[in-house]
Amino acid sequence: MNKTTSTSSPHDLKSQLRDLLLPSFRKHRLRLFLGLTALILVDLLQLTVPRLIKHGVDALEKMTVTSGGLFRLGLMILGIAAVVVVLRFAWRYLIIGFSRLLEQAIRNRIFSHILKMDAVFFERRTTGDLMAHSSNDLAAVQMACGMGLVAAVDSVVMCVAAIGFMIAIHPLLTLLALLPMPLLALATRILSSKLHRRFTTVQELFSELTEFSRTNLISIGLIKAYTMEDFQTDRFDRLGRQYLKSNLKVASIQGLISPIATLFGSMGMLMVLYFGGTLVIKEIITLGDFVAFITYLYMLIWPMMAIGWVANLVQRGLTSLGRIYDLVTSRPVLPDPDLRPGQQPLVRPGFVLKNLTFTYPSSGSPALRNINLVLGPGIHGVTGRTGSGKSTLCRLLARIYPIADGMLMFGEHEANSLPLAFIRFHIGYVSQEPVLFSDSIAANIALGRAEAPREEIVRAAEAAAIHADIASLPKGYDTVIGERGVKLSGGQRQRLALARALLCDRPVLIIDDGLSAVDVATEHEVFAGLRQHFLGKTVIIVSNRIKLLSMTDHIIVLADGVVESEGDHDKLLSTNALYQAMYVKQMKQDESEVYLP
Repeated sequence: MNKTTSTSSPHDLKSQLRDLLLPSFRKHRLRLFLGLTALILVDLLQLTVPRLIKHGVDALEKMTVTSGGLFRLGLMILGIAAVVVVLRFAWRYLIIGFSRLLEQAIRNRIFSHILKMDAVFFERRTTGDLMAHSSNDLAAVQMACGMGLVAAVDSVVMCVAAIGFMIAIHPLLTLLALLPMPLLALATRILSSKLHRRFTTVQELFSELTEFSRTNLISIGLIKAYTMEDFQTDRFDRLGRQYLKSNLKVASIQGLISPIATLFGSMGMLMVLYFGGTLVIKEIITLGDFVAFITYLYMLIWPMMAIGWVANLVQRGLTSLGRIYDLVTSRPVLPDPDLRPGQQPLVRPGFVLKNLTFTYPSSGSPALRNINLVLGPGIHGVTGRTGSGKSTLCRLLARIYPIADGMLMFGEHEANSLPLAFIRFHIGYVSQEPVLFSDSIAANIALGRAEAPREEIVRAAEAAAIHADIASLPKGYDTVIGERGVKLSGGQRQRLALARALLCDRPVLIIDDGLSAVDVATEHEVFAGLRQHFLGKTVIIVSNRIKLLSMTDHIIVLADGVVESEGDHDKLLSTNALYQAMYVKQMKQDESEVYLP
């Protein structure tokens, strides 16, 4: 679970507001201005009602009002109510709409930023945590900038105006009515501080709960195969209980805020009833003044309650804003310089590795050590025991992890001096675990070239030996394959991923054990397609199948992160013990088949 600090310095808060909120506030300032104007007008119109009631009560007390006068007074109040209805709709549409626009802008910022991050970033953050940023955290910020903004402005305007009218009626009575206010402010400050810390814990637990749910859903087949349903349900229940417990702690604070605000408001009302009533009896103020004063004090109860509610929203919003800011200001470790003007695509790029050494951030020992290789046009095979560094080599060539300067040349250029997008534009990459989307087969193949016509998609599928399988499906290339290609076999998923890389037709293709689930006959068919499709280009295939390796131009044997041997099939068969052992073992598994190197 990724921890986020629960407090922010004033400098950090200023940066968060400037970076995440200010652009939207500037862009939609006219909308905000109109919405806040409508909100303030609503408050001012509501504050005129007690004045009208005062005049009516005073006139009734003096018996100077007629039924027609009372009717006109009622019509005025009804007219004000009608205008308030229109203006209230206006501010809700404008201000709440603004908060949704702000939410959209930050969500797009989060999504765009995540797509630009490197593998190190995703090793440090779980998917559940990232999902929580785009759901719970974003909703808290939207609420604070929507209803929180409305309640804050509404409270300030109502408080200032209502207190002003109350002072105009009787200053001393106003002072008595407002005596509980400092106590309310102190209580709100204490509760808000506790709420901030507890809400941070809630958000972190929500991230963990989301990640646990996600991993179980995508691994449902494995869980069922090992009959782990009850075990995982118990784990989910424990997480849920922790989340519930933390939410109840937040609710205990929230549950105190409104009652405390109401209590202090009622204390003020008690002061007014006693001392204000005495003033009326002594005829220092009129009965109409007394009724208006009570009405104004009643209007202050909502702002007093809103103080706690706004504090709650602001604390939630600031906590979530800090988490989002921490996410969007994180920087990738991989160097990504700007594209030089006039930089042209490379015609026949290859790799030159010079003493390449690499250690994973979470590891204490190097995964690769002092690798020196030249990988030019042709088909290169890479083999070795599990953990020898084969996949690490492929990831470094595809620029997924950072390396020191001078260790890798791409074409005639230092790899760190080239933009990542420029390098990857030249490389087709097929990983060990094919990444497929719950979309049609055609859409999955055309991921790298969304505009590719169906004819080219079919040709790529034919080259990857998957066309016949696709044609046998009821909807052919329009078949939706489900989450992670669940409707396809392992070999079909691998060949589909290979077809995607072939469609992009890039000058370099890296296949990281991407044919391991394919049978031998199909593997030969795929390799024949690769030979024809990538003639004169650079192809790197990771495999432990001797028959496939024997058809490559150049074979590299890795052992414990170093190059143990390299050469063609015949050379390694006579000089490398590991390669010889692999050959003997695999030939014994199929003694009936004549081996043709």
